[in-house]
Amino acid sequence: MTTPFTGVGTALVTPFTASGELDEQAVRRLGRRQIDAGIHFLVPCGTTGENPTLSDPERVRIVEILVEEAAGKVPVLAGAGGYDTREVIHLASLMKDAGAAGLLSVTPYYNKPTQEGLFQHYKAIAESTDLPIIVYNVPGRTGVNIEPATLVRLAAIPNIVGVKEASGNISQMIEICRLVPQDFVVLSGDDAITLPLMAIGGRGVISVASNEIPAEMVQMVEAALRGDFAAARAVHHRIAPLMVVNFVEANPVPVKSAMAMMGLLEEQYRLPMCPPTAASKEKIRRVLQDLQLNAPAHAH
Repeated sequence: MTTPFTGVGTALVTPFTASGELDEQAVRRLGRRQIDAGIHFLVPCGTTGENPTLSDPERVRIVEILVEEAAGKVPVLAGAGGYDTREVIHLASLMKDAGAAGLLSVTPYYNKPTQEGLFQHYKAIAESTDLPIIVYNVPGRTGVNIEPATLVRLAAIPNIVGVKEASGNISQMIEICRLVPQDFVVLSGDDAITLPLMAIGGRGVISVASNEIPAEMVQMVEAALRGDFAAARAVHHRIAPLMVVNFVEANPVPVKSAMAMMGLLEEQYRLPMCPPTAASKEKIRRVLQDLQLNAPAHAH
């Protein structure tokens, strides 16, 4: 039912130890938990993985561990994006060597390229690698939007296979689904908009909430892929409060805090990310309680 990079891909958090190092054992454990829950693909080293604070050796190590853990059962779509095209091309080659099956590449942020600049950026990356590339559009974080017409041009490049659409703009998503080729994968970049996007042709989600509830996200998305929107809606309405509370502060702060409450990891961040306020923590705790996700039963 799912082709590579359709269904649910988890935008994995990066666990750190109390001393601020990469927690390799926790990466392995969290990866295994995802695979056991039936996740369709893994997406390490993105925003949710605190990518801006990871070194290249850490990015490589995370991908290696997950590829090893997945053992061919699920593909690893590795984050490799940035505002310097040459640097992204270098990172893409590191990710390929580490065993990634594809690349998720966020638009250049901060330096605000034109639509032509965006096109040339992705074209250069695509020409440098044979890995499939999913373009990541998140204007709220990057200050730049990939317009549907530009996406149509990019879709003509053989190894640019899809888009993670996190513009929050449903009208734009409708345009994209209408204009891109049938086999070009449109994924939601927002958990809460997954179901509406799938109703107009989206094929899944790169999810934050699946860090906490992989099985439930899979259940919802597989129901939608089957066309059973009644079943999908039932799951969606039940888990919607979690999707919302995950953004009570900047992602990935709430999701990491929640996972710590669930006994899944140590609550450690790298600056400029820092722990949520007491009020935010209380909101998170309440949602977890309502969904019966609090620790003891879930401790490792």
